[in-house]
Amino acid sequence: MTGETMDETYDVVVAGCGIAGLSAAVSAAEAGGRVVVVERATRDERGGNTRWTEAFMRMKNEDEVSDDFEEHFMANSGTHLDPSLVAETARPYEEWSPLVKALSFTDPEVIGRLAAEAGPTLAWLKTLGIRFSDMASYLITQSTTRICPVGGGLALVEALAARAESIGVTFHYETSAEDLIRDETDAIVGMRVRGAGRRPRDLYGKVVLACGGFEGNAEMQARYYGDVARHIRPVARGGYYNKGEGIRMGLAAGAAACGDFSEYHAEPIDPRSGVSEPIVFNFPYGILVDREGRRFVDEASHTVDAIYENIARMIAKLPGGVAYLICDARLDEVPNWQRSVRTDQKPVVADTIPALAKALGIPESMLDATVGAFNAATTGGTFRPLELDGLSTRGLHPPKSNWALPIARGPFRAWPVSSANCFTFGGLRCNADAQVVDNDGRPIGNLYAAGETMGLYYKRYTGATSVLRGAVFGRIAGRHAVSASRAATA
Repeated sequence: MTGETMDETYDVVVAGCGIAGLSAAVSAAEAGGRVVVVERATRDERGGNTRWTEAFMRMKNEDEVSDDFEEHFMANSGTHLDPSLVAETARPYEEWSPLVKALSFTDPEVIGRLAAEAGPTLAWLKTLGIRFSDMASYLITQSTTRICPVGGGLALVEALAARAESIGVTFHYETSAEDLIRDETDAIVGMRVRGAGRRPRDLYGKVVLACGGFEGNAEMQARYYGDVARHIRPVARGGYYNKGEGIRMGLAAGAAACGDFSEYHAEPIDPRSGVSEPIVFNFPYGILVDREGRRFVDEASHTVDAIYENIARMIAKLPGGVAYLICDARLDEVPNWQRSVRTDQKPVVADTIPALAKALGIPESMLDATVGAFNAATTGGTFRPLELDGLSTRGLHPPKSNWALPIARGPFRAWPVSSANCFTFGGLRCNADAQVVDNDGRPIGNLYAAGETMGLYYKRYTGATSVLRGAVFGRIAGRHAVSASRAATA
């Protein structure tokens, strides 16, 4: 101990106890490393966002990623990218210029590694007792294939944490990462943390930053998202622990940025509810209006899994950051629609549209006119609620492309809908070994990132890949850190 600072030495120091941090810790310890995990939450609430999610994975089975996996990532790899730089990625990685190795885009080398390691990573998780299933989800219409661990993200956290404890990983709970430690040569050699009583502790070893994004940091959200940040909250309790220190520390150490810092993975939720992930995903079977009673979006341009994120982002930009879903009694013709609503609050119900508007605080005449215009634009046809049925409006802006039934049969139901932040897109640029790279594309010695702290996403989130990303690159980071440590001392 030096002064008031306690010093501890390990091979690997991990910040974060979600899927990425735990995967890093367990893989490093299984490789023979001495490992410590720093976690802001209590032991009972450890696990970050992972603890609260169903942990869907974009797989067609336990061994293979979905058919659209790499295609979807590459279609959302960035915006207006320089084609001369993108062309370099067709060459071997060693021949890429420093500009491309540090470029803020979705690196095809990283995505290729993610796809290749997904199956082996799930097989590794199965050795810890995790089972996978393609059980029914809240997505009653889907455009791709998904599986999930039985027991969701909580099962992942508990299985990995138990394994870590059994093989000697040290945990410091209620302790927050604060800064990276450098030696006299300016090399990163550890991380300073603070626990109860704000007493500092210096943890020496290679560092894996796996402490989430910044959805729990109001200042960072306002800095990157602007005015709409006031309307956005974390989708689940675990997100409140994610304060952005890992990203801040990495950028301060010279890391290149990656992922879209101006966007986040958005979900439409009921703002009245305090339960974890109180989603409202039945909007394709009604109409969405703003607080003035006007429609603003095609509620059913595709299956719900393909459009909910963009719609939730649009809601965040509306006055007050709120919309209202209006449905009539024919919602009950949709099989198992209740699966798509996870709020613990009852809908607002009324016998007439004007009465519903009054209960919602929406101008009655405007909502009545909006519903009237929508009903007049419906065209009739066969309603097939579990497939894209082409039952659309005519001559209406914005249109409704599927499942466009008149809103005419009482009682009428409504849910308020706001936008929640599942996780932030912006983070640190990493290579396929989860090493954080600098603005010249060179790995920063002894520094790794995984999970949300690793920037990856642009435009549309490639759904059901975030937990998978955390598991894959956390495991890669832990193994690589131990092997690099052994090579350095050989």
